[in-house]
Amino acid sequence: MVVDDSAVVRGLVTRMLEEDPGIQVVSSVGNGQMALASLDRNEIDVIILDIEMPVMDGLTALPLLLQRNKGVKVVMSSTLTLKNAEVSLKAIEMGASDYLAKPSTSRELSSASNFRHDLIEKVKVLGGARRREQGLASPGVRMPETERAPAPLRTSPARTVTLRTASSERPDIIAIGSSTGGPQALFTLFGDLRKGGWPGQPIVVTQHMPATFTTILAGHIERIAGIPTQEGKDGEPIRPGHIYIAPGDYHMVVDSRGSERVLRLNQDPPESFCRPAVDPLFRSVARVYGRRSLAIVLTGMGSDGAKGSVVIAEAGGTVVAQDEASSVVWGMPGATAQSGACSAVLPLSEIAAYILRTANKR
Repeated sequence: MVVDDSAVVRGLVTRMLEEDPGIQVVSSVGNGQMALASLDRNEIDVIILDIEMPVMDGLTALPLLLQRNKGVKVVMSSTLTLKNAEVSLKAIEMGASDYLAKPSTSRELSSASNFRHDLIEKVKVLGGARRREQGLASPGVRMPETERAPAPLRTSPARTVTLRTASSERPDIIAIGSSTGGPQALFTLFGDLRKGGWPGQPIVVTQHMPATFTTILAGHIERIAGIPTQEGKDGEPIRPGHIYIAPGDYHMVVDSRGSERVLRLNQDPPESFCRPAVDPLFRSVARVYGRRSLAIVLTGMGSDGAKGSVVIAEAGGTVVAQDEASSVVWGMPGATAQSGACSAVLPLSEIAAYILRTANKR
């Protein structure tokens, strides 16, 4: 279902979605109240939900939609403003699965290839997850080779993940990568770490997000974590007890400057269709910190982070992936688990305890 007060935007988004043979738009409505009525009449897996609408806006409609159709996946859609980024992250805390940065005009929307790609892939991945939760078959449409992650590991006795022995060294840095479902996972993880007692190591995070959104994400995490959190700045020294978030549209990596460790930002080409991407961060962590690295791969679609995790593991560091049951999408962590890089594959609720045990090694 597409929910937007602009008939032009609804038409463009519907056409983009239905270009893919695995997607059917069964409803297109102009506000939250109409979406609630339509939800009662149609079987819907994914809702694209605008924020600013008359009668009932997206943030008001969200909890009502989730209550009326438990398990439905909601993607918030908004233009790139600080206000909308704040509302989108609040919506994610309330249960939305993901967000889309919408071009500000219909002309930009119709020509935005990145928006089209993200829209279709998010709907397919979230819709597939929804249908699996219901025990239904997903449409038999194959993803492009560039985006296809290894087949998800099922909790079947016949399928296993080969785990590595964790590094015996106490890590000097904790690196985290996440995408779809990542903000909720990060909020949970950092809340758990705060309750358990913070490790002293710096934490570097790449979450697939556009500019503006990462600024707001850093503020949300700082409130939840209770320790200094900011977007990374080029040349900034990496300090213990701080969290650094890769800013939107920049890859963030770590580097050595004499005896000092610093952050570097660059606009090298996107990797896995993303900038920032997790793989560049993980490769740099392996190069600078070697076996004194701890990497965590959280929920997300695609396979970003898997190749970088292998580099960290081969350098002697430790890698942990979130398990399938607790992930919104088991793409990135699933690919990492199946790469052979992991020392553990854990539910989100157990990752903070693992980090604290590992970080406090003597």
